[in-house]
Amino acid sequence: MAGEVNLRASLARPFLAATTTPQVVYALLEVQPTEMVAQVRMPVNVSFVLDRSGSMKGAKIERVRQATAMAIDMLDRQDIASVVIFDHRTEVLVPADQVTDRRQIQDRINRIRDAGGTKIAPAVEKGLREIERDRSGAIRRLVLLTDGQTENEDECLRRAEDAGRIGVPITALGVGKDWNEDLLIEMANRSSGTADFIARPDEIATYFQNTVQRAQNAVVQNTSLTLRLVQGVTPRAVWQVIPLINNLGYRPISDRDVNVPLGELETGQGRTLLVELLVDPRPIGTYRVGQVEATYDVPALSRVGEKTRAELMLTFTADPTQIAQVNPPVMNIVEKVSAFKLQTRALQDLQQGDVSGATQKLKSAVTRLLSQGEVELAHTMEQEISNLEQSGQLSSEGQKTIKFQGRKTVRLSDIDLPKDLQ
Repeated sequence: MAGEVNLRASLARPFLAATTTPQVVYALLEVQPTEMVAQVRMPVNVSFVLDRSGSMKGAKIERVRQATAMAIDMLDRQDIASVVIFDHRTEVLVPADQVTDRRQIQDRINRIRDAGGTKIAPAVEKGLREIERDRSGAIRRLVLLTDGQTENEDECLRRAEDAGRIGVPITALGVGKDWNEDLLIEMANRSSGTADFIARPDEIATYFQNTVQRAQNAVVQNTSLTLRLVQGVTPRAVWQVIPLINNLGYRPISDRDVNVPLGELETGQGRTLLVELLVDPRPIGTYRVGQVEATYDVPALSRVGEKTRAELMLTFTADPTQIAQVNPPVMNIVEKVSAFKLQTRALQDLQQGDVSGATQKLKSAVTRLLSQGEVELAHTMEQEISNLEQSGQLSSEGQKTIKFQGRKTVRLSDIDLPKDLQ
């Protein structure tokens, strides 16, 4: 084992009652790049695909110019950058090239002006073409920013699938209120990227810089997690909780072995997963219920197929004091995932016309969020519950906040990291 990645497994409840019925077990799996690769920085190839339609006038377009320039300032001659702007037409403003002349790039960015309607798909296509001009092996990203509805959403999804096939995750960002969050989320999903909601134009720079920084930090590649479980232990769900809450699912390898592709790991963050298992009853004693193995590559250090492992050990007991013991950070994360599930189901109920069901689930989610200290999101949800009770629908901004902020409730500070990773 080369030591570039640390794998740690923690149980929500280390002791289970020695009963005669199956029990649910939650295991938190932390897959973190270590200090060995903390200083490694990956070259990136990023294309900024920017909406300059008429609705972007004023503060939005000014913040876009500033944000793009600030993000490109984070790059140097080992990196590739391009800028594509669009309304109902598309223009390659800055062709893909090494970042050697920032002044020239800045001059071109300063020429961005608002005009016309919104047509995303052709712009994404051109952004992908610019990215594909470089074959150096740099980390690829496409940053899409829009504030409006687009024509031909099916074509947008096809372009997102194209991005996924050539290994270009799309960071799909919506600013303001008048854009289709479901479309951007699906574009992100199909490209293995992320989507987010920018409430205020002055936040655009932070999102752009964060995307570039995360790409530069994606040092560990082709990461895959395998769970090898003993007889009588069944996987029920695999949730990513850091960087964002997401139901990852898994691929069965055999009756008891499953695989979860993770892709890139970023230094300083990595991935944290919550695994739900169903464990058959056992006599009193301590048992190995499974092994977790992470495989990964570190191209910058010429490491391929490296592995690290962790054991899952569980004790069955009749001691009430032991049975009552919990791991508070892990249990808190279990509660945050439960709150996210309620939010998701509430939105599904609302889509199906069940306002009453949606309202009840949001109320339950608010209770959980308040108990976890997620006051701001809980207050937004309370306002939206009032909107549901009065009008039978959510506000556009409230719905976006619930969909996006609900995925960000788990943070690195929620977990007691090993000293060598802090």
